[in-house]
Formats: sequence, C-alpha cells, structure tokens
Amino acid sequence: MDLFESMLQDVNNALYSYILIVLLVGVGLFFTIKTRFIQIRLIPEMFRVVSEKATIDSTGKKGVSSFQAFTISAASRIGTGNIAGVATAIALGGPGAIFWMWMIAIIGGASSLIESTLAQVYKVKDGRMYRGGPAYYMEKGLNKRWMGILFAVVISLTYGFVFNAVQANTITIAFEESFGSSRVVVGVILSIITAIIVFGGLKRIVSVTQILVPVMAIAYIAVALLVVFLNISELPNVFILIFKSAFGFEEAFAGMVGAAIMNGIKRGLFSNEAGMGSAPNAAATASVTHPVKQGLIQTLGVFIDTIIVCTSTAAIVLMSDAYLHSEAASVNLTQVSLVDNLGGWASTFLAIAIFMFAFSSVIGNYYYGETNIGFIKESKTMLLIFRVLVVAFVMFGSVAKVQLVWDLADLFMAVMAIINLLAILMLWKIAKRVINDYVSQRKKGLDPVFYKKNVPDIGEVECWGDEDKDR
Repeated sequence: MDLFESMLQDVNNALYSYILIVLLVGVGLFFTIKTRFIQIRLIPEMFRVVSEKATIDSTGKKGVSSFQAFTISAASRIGTGNIAGVATAIALGGPGAIFWMWMIAIIGGASSLIESTLAQVYKVKDGRMYRGGPAYYMEKGLNKRWMGILFAVVISLTYGFVFNAVQANTITIAFEESFGSSRVVVGVILSIITAIIVFGGLKRIVSVTQILVPVMAIAYIAVALLVVFLNISELPNVFILIFKSAFGFEEAFAGMVGAAIMNGIKRGLFSNEAGMGSAPNAAATASVTHPVKQGLIQTLGVFIDTIIVCTSTAAIVLMSDAYLHSEAASVNLTQVSLVDNLGGWASTFLAIAIFMFAFSSVIGNYYYGETNIGFIKESKTMLLIFRVLVVAFVMFGSVAKVQLVWDLADLFMAVMAIINLLAILMLWKIAKRVINDYVSQRKKGLDPVFYKKNVPDIGEVECWGDEDKDR
C-alpha cells in the first residue's frame, strides 16, 4: 500500500506540475481574452438571471429553474473543498496557496461559462426534464461518442466513488474530532442516509439541495464573519500575509512558492470545479430561454464558492496560529482554528456544518454519476450497481486514510479536467457564436431567446427548435 501511495503522489506531481497547470491556466486565459473578460463584465447579469423562473412547456409543466440547477451544482461544489480543502492547502502550501485559489477561480470563470453554455446547447430531453453535460456535447457537438463515453466513465468514477469517499472521510474525521465518535459507526449511518437519497431520484435531489445549500452556506459565512469581526485589526495583516507568501516574499514561507501554486490549483479546482466538466451536468437540467443564462449562473457559483466561502475558511485558519504548530492538515485544522477563535462550541458547530456541506456534496456528486451512466447505456441493472457502489465508497471513505482519498481525488480530477478542457477548446467557435447571440439581444434590451438556427453548423441539437416549448 505504501508503494501504491508513493506512485500515486508521483503521478499527481507530474500531472499538476506540467500538464494540468498549463492546460487549465492556458485555456482559461484564452477564453478570458477572447471574450474580453466576460466572467467579470457580466457579473451584474449573473445576479439578474439567477432569480428567473423555469419555463413552462406546452402541457403546463414547469421544469428545473435556474436557481434549482444552481443549487444542484452548488451542492457538489460547496463542500469539503471549502473547509477541509482550504485547510489542507494552507497546511501544505502555506497562506500563499489562497491567492492561487483566487486566481484559478477568476481565470477558470471563463471556462466555466463556456462549458455550461455548451451543456445547455447540447442537452437532451429526459421525459419532462433535461439532462446533459460534457459527454453529450462531445458526442453531439464534436461527433466523438468514444470521447463522451471515456468522459462519462471517468466522471462516474470520480464523483460517484472517489469524491464521495473524500466527503465521507471529512465527515467522520470531523465527528471524531468533536464528539469522539467511532468513524465506523458514523460511516454506517452516513451510508444508510445516502442509500435513501440516491434511490429517490432527481426530484428528491433537487428538493433536498435547494434547502440545504443556501442554509448551510449562510450559517458558515456568518460564523466566519464573526471571527473576522472579533479579529478585525488583524484582517489587513492576513491579506498581506497571503499576497507576500504567494510570491515568496514572506520569510517563513519563502521556500514554498511552488507548493503554494500547486496546492492552490489542486484545492481550488477541487473546490470550484471550473473547467472540470462537473457543473455542466447540473447546468443542462435547467429550463431557460437561452444557453448562456446557465453559463452565467454557474460562473457565479465559481465565484461564490472560492471568493466568498473559501476565503471565509482562510480567514478562520489564518486568524489563529494553529496552522503554524498543529499537525492537523484537514478539516481538523479548521476545527482547531475555530476553537481558538470562538471557544469549544465552535467545534460542534463545524462538525454539524461539515455534515451538511459534505452530505449535500454526496447528493450532487451522485447525480453527476447517474447522468453519465445514462449516457453510456440506459440500463436499470447498471444504474442499480452504480448506486450500490456509491454507498460502498461512502463507507470506504469513512474509514480510509486522509492522504489516500485526497490523492485519489487529485488523480481522477486531473484526468477528467484534461478531457473536458480539450473538448470545450475544440467547441470554442460554437460557444462564441452562442455568447454573441446572447450579448446582441441584451444590447437591444431583450430577454434573450435562443434558436438553433441562430448558429449555423451547430451540430446535432435536440432542443432549441423554433418553438418555445423546446427549452
């Protein structure tokens, strides 16, 4: 096992040092420049469209709204990466890692907009609802079904199994730290609850996430703001420390610039998922009048995740000195830091918050896997096996070593991101025309409506016909 873990770390170091960092930053910068910083320019538009209601089809049935699709992706996006991942980044890369998390979010915002827009363009009907994602735009936009199947397999393994193991691992560690609970017992309980949810279908997923995600995010940010308020005089020093450490100007972290960049990118990508190909699966479910609307909403999710929630965790950790002398390197570091700032009750609060964050992520992760299993083959047997294995990996993650589950997550995350980034780069010209169509209509004061005839040579598009019902 030690040999396997060592090989895993070597592969990850190669991927993140050379391949992924170049591709992730390069593609993000390409989209940013080509769209003239659309992820920044259209921030007001993001807030406008997030509150739009779902369109109603010819039978009078309402689909998944923009906000509901946003919460499905946020359920996966906002989770342990924001609490445990940030703490891990600081423990391994120093405070400067936070700066690189911010950078990857800003640059990746453009990639996020492109991938979610494409997911809407190439979505397919699933009864009265929709589904889609990278596998679908690889097949229908690029005419490369083999690429879609490869991605579908990788994302199902990544989210359904590995990422859920990470979430479960974080929950059991948090409960062990706060209550002395047995990780096995907590794992069994978590597995049972997971089974109840995943066998309930998309409607149950939507109903749970649209309540859990906003409540838990607001509560956690409120506690972080309390920490900042109690240590307000230290806030400027925290930001100075982050910036100086990011470039090696802080003496204590002068030799950690490389580690700061690598861990910032790793944990930033795990947290906000920009360009990774996960959020488009949720984006495709929304009933909207124009594909770009979901592109904008999912980009807003990237910013909320990293700039607000991750920064909240960074403030908690860096306003305590626990990260300098504690051996904790995951959620337990955030717990120790929070206790230093607020007292013993804070550990209990964080354990509960972690449960809500991580469990909502399990739900969102499962949905990504289910969507892609359906792409590979419509099989009730295959779906049943997938659901059983999801529950099994929740149990595995509950008792596994911290380092092992995070290393596995990094490997699968990198492979998935590479496949998706190459695909959206090849589909860039289509995405650009769809974006231009949206911007053109908004300049005329219209609420944009998209038809496939607006973009010639768009490929195989099932929805977006000439009737409003195709939304």
